[in-house]
Parts: sequence; structure tokens; C-alpha cells
Amino acid sequence: MGKKTIISKTNSGTGTPYLTPEARENELIALAYDNAERQLREGTASSQLIAHFLKVSLERDKRDLEKEKLINENKLLKAKADAYDSQKEKNHLYAEAIRSMGIYSGEIDEDEVTQMEKDELYGDMLP
Repeated sequence: MGKKTIISKTNSGTGTPYLTPEARENELIALAYDNAERQLREGTASSQLIAHFLKVSLERDKRDLEKEKLINENKLLKAKADAYDSQKEKNHLYAEAIRSMGIYSGEIDEDEVTQMEKDELYGDMLP
């Protein structure tokens, strides 16, 4: 039979007890990966072990693609929001231009334009 490894509740590297169950679990996972790597390098790995790591690799690739897709979707949404804001600003400028032409041509009495409308139209441009 193969060599038995005894796993204790102390850190194999330092011999000190684990501070948390998560630390112990992480150590066990690291040991399992080390053992799997050794088996793969020596050519003694089972088909289940090989299939496991191929599956992990495919899942990681899938997660990476999904992450890239989300990043691109976020960029698209930002571009759409920017385009919307730009169109809104253009509409405001067109309305301002039409109103200014109306005032200039005399179709709209300048006295009818309230201070609030002037502020709305010209913002910080007026003194």
C-alpha cells in the first residue's frame, strides 16, 4: 500500500495550532493540490483527478468570459447614457437657439422672458 499521511490540528510548516477552522481547511486544500500536482507530474493521476482539473479550467474560462461580457455591457450602458445626456444637451441648445431667434426677430417680447427663463437658457454665462 501507499504511504499514509497523518493530518493533525497543527500547522505542518510551523507545528503551531491553527487559529481558525478556515486556516486548517486552507492548509488541507493546499496539501490536496500538492498531492494532485505530484500525481499529475508522475503520471499516476486517476482519470477522475484529470477530469476534475479540466473541469475547473473550463469553469474558470467561462467565468472569465462572463466577466468580460459584463464589463462590455457596462461600457455599452455608459455609452448609451452619455449619448442620452448629449442628445438632451443638444435639445436644450436647439430650444435656446429657437427662443433667442424668436426674441431677436421680435416674435417673442424680451420682457416676457422671465429671469428664471434667462437663468435656464444662459446659466452661468450672464453676469
